[in-house]
Amino acid sequence: MAESTNSTLEFPAARSRDVLTEILREGAQQMLATAIEAEVAEWISSHAHLTDEQGRRQVVRNGRLPQRSITTGVGQVEIEQPRVHDRRPLAEREKFSSQLLPPYLRKTKSIEELIPWLYLKGVSTGGFGEALQSLLGAECPGLSASTITRLKGVWEAEFGDWNQRSLEGREYVYVWADGVHFNIRLGEDGKCCILVLMGVTPAGKKELIALHDGFRESEQSWKELLLDVKARGLVVDPKLATGDGALGFWKALPQVFPKTREQRCWVHKTANVLDKLPKRMQPGAKEKIQRIYMAETRQQAGEAFDLFLKMYEAKYPKAADCLRKDRDALLAFYDFPAEHWVHLRTTNPIESTFATVRLRTKRTKGSGSRTACLTMVFKLMQSAEKKWRALNGSDSLPDVIQGITFTDGIKKERVAA
Repeated sequence: MAESTNSTLEFPAARSRDVLTEILREGAQQMLATAIEAEVAEWISSHAHLTDEQGRRQVVRNGRLPQRSITTGVGQVEIEQPRVHDRRPLAEREKFSSQLLPPYLRKTKSIEELIPWLYLKGVSTGGFGEALQSLLGAECPGLSASTITRLKGVWEAEFGDWNQRSLEGREYVYVWADGVHFNIRLGEDGKCCILVLMGVTPAGKKELIALHDGFRESEQSWKELLLDVKARGLVVDPKLATGDGALGFWKALPQVFPKTREQRCWVHKTANVLDKLPKRMQPGAKEKIQRIYMAETRQQAGEAFDLFLKMYEAKYPKAADCLRKDRDALLAFYDFPAEHWVHLRTTNPIESTFATVRLRTKRTKGSGSRTACLTMVFKLMQSAEKKWRALNGSDSLPDVIQGITFTDGIKKERVAA
């Protein structure tokens, strides 16, 4: 009987906790729903000037997206987000992406991911408490400004150690380079950005190699980054580097790693070529460009390349010249294993990591320190690094390291020593 009585006495308290949790969950759901509704309304209002010939708005609401679940400190909260429909031609459309609840935050309740993301979105240290309470629940630990400040200090120390770590004995078969802009937190110069260098090890694991604040077009900034990693022990030249053709990286690379071959990013190149064509022609041109880099062999790619030039160089010489000038660097991937092509053709390993934190809002007052910004980028990439998948066909990397020849992605013979 005593055991039964104790069980009965505990039940009301447990029931009260369940009721309180449910109230908190409903409150969080209503708050998030209201905030997202306001965000969508503001987005549509900012595009109200876009109308067709009959005066009808081109950017409108169109029902709701499927319900999704957000992990919070009070459990799962179900959210329905309004759907935004852009009626303009495909090349002119803009995709609405919620800045409050992007896919990146769908399943996480880690402060180590939320704080860097909020910082780079322009949230001040004093505003972290309210933001984290909204996402993680009222009893979430680490909500005070002083706690956040101490945590940022610990992370800055971690970044400092990582930024000076020895790279002796490290080797990266491929590297990707890009400049990622964070205008809000890097001062008043709009050209300022974070230079990111990633690589893949002989085992096929992708790793963040270096972060450096500089200027996207600056040869000097990239040279400083490359010289730094070499001074810390990275002495083996990568076999191939992938990046945007506009980077000062390409002038700096041969000065530090002269044996590394160049591969231009097809995503950046496609955007640059299409920008030099009328919008009505861009969908067709994009399809023709895709036929080049998706070709099974270098010869077929060359034929598609020549066809594009023949079709556009007479009326649109700038578009043709933009593609023509990097021909060899655009097709370098054909000399490497076919399983690796999907990784080598673009800087997507970097782009996808920053897709949800790249800033599109106006610059806020009071930009943060360079160290703080670099630290937040480092923490986000450190978190994302855990989810990076290994290189396809990693078992072919030893052949690449040994200098074995690949023709159209197929292994042929060992290069003579």
